[in-house]
Amino acid sequence: MVTPNAILTPHSPVLASAATKELKDDAPDAIELGAPVQRRENTSIFSRWQKRWISLITSFAAMFSTLSTFVYLPALTPISRDLSVSITLMNLTVTSYLVVAGIAPAFIGDIADQSGRKPVYILVFLLMLAANLGMANLTKWSVLLVLRMILSAGASGTVSVAYGVVADITTAGERGSFIGTIFLFTTMAPSLGPVLGGILAEKLGWRWIFWFLSILTGGTLVILALLLPETQRKIVGDGSLPARGIYWSVVSPKASRSTRQSQGDAEPREKRGCRFPNPLTCLPVLMDKGSLFSILIGALQYVNVMTLQTSLASLSIEVYNLNYLQAGLIYIPCGVCSAVSAKVTGKYIDWNFRRTRHRLGVEDARSVGDIEGFPLEHTRLEGAYLLTIICTLTTVGYSLIVEFKTVRS
Repeated sequence: MVTPNAILTPHSPVLASAATKELKDDAPDAIELGAPVQRRENTSIFSRWQKRWISLITSFAAMFSTLSTFVYLPALTPISRDLSVSITLMNLTVTSYLVVAGIAPAFIGDIADQSGRKPVYILVFLLMLAANLGMANLTKWSVLLVLRMILSAGASGTVSVAYGVVADITTAGERGSFIGTIFLFTTMAPSLGPVLGGILAEKLGWRWIFWFLSILTGGTLVILALLLPETQRKIVGDGSLPARGIYWSVVSPKASRSTRQSQGDAEPREKRGCRFPNPLTCLPVLMDKGSLFSILIGALQYVNVMTLQTSLASLSIEVYNLNYLQAGLIYIPCGVCSAVSAKVTGKYIDWNFRRTRHRLGVEDARSVGDIEGFPLEHTRLEGAYLLTIICTLTTVGYSLIVEFKTVRS
């Protein structure tokens, strides 16, 4: 099955509202196709290995958004039995999780644009840690519902912040590969999460799912606090400004270290004004027709896939009489194929952008969105047609097979 992450890889206008705007503000006016283009410097001074490290750690952090969903699905049945509630009410905890996941990133992304990426990472992981510890000890369904929404508020924000980090440190020409790394991790969760959840629920009990998430969340929080450098351009510029306090990291650009002493006696930085986070700052992205169609296609497929994934474990237990572990193993093919497809799709989009630039005689990777007449929307969506057809056909096939088995039973 193809997930929405594999269907498209949105580029610069979709990454982060303010972060992307900063990149565009630095770009020149629109130029004509075939005109000579002057090469520009990279958007940051981070070395290639530092970019890979930042991409790796933020991609792992973004994985919590999907992992927190899928590791929970095989345990819906045992939790419903222990809490004496119906599967319908348990599915409501999944629905509420997804609703919050659709709203929270708009707030968290704006906070990250104001205060920096690293403080927001620390905040959302503290939220996740508290929610998981609470769910490991819960006794009431109402408490589970509230804690799942708190968990969603933290976990869903990891993806929007990861996009912002990628926009901070990369050019448009290399961005697809880095986003592909994010999607690789986020699409591994649909296969790894249910398996882990099934094993823990079957062998140790469903509470150990949340103990496991608590341990993993706490460890990742320590790594982010110590080893993730701040990338927000309002705070560290292109990475050369020294990071202090909560923004400090063991891993910092060399230029930042070498200029730390010379900038220590400089005038203090202008204080950044704080305001209440505005979720509407992301809406201008929808005014870009290329981004609008990309988001629309992904959103429609996401609704389809999440509907199937949420019901898969409980249907497998009910219709096919599987245990919790076996119900978790069913998610492996989807997760593996999604991870491979996401990585390949990111590489394909980078290649397709390069091919289009070469065909039009434009070599500057950063200014493709500013080139008059550049087929940006077509280039983004060119690979979505086949993947959408595959997703539609496999969904129809899945529904027919389950219906046939249900009728025969």
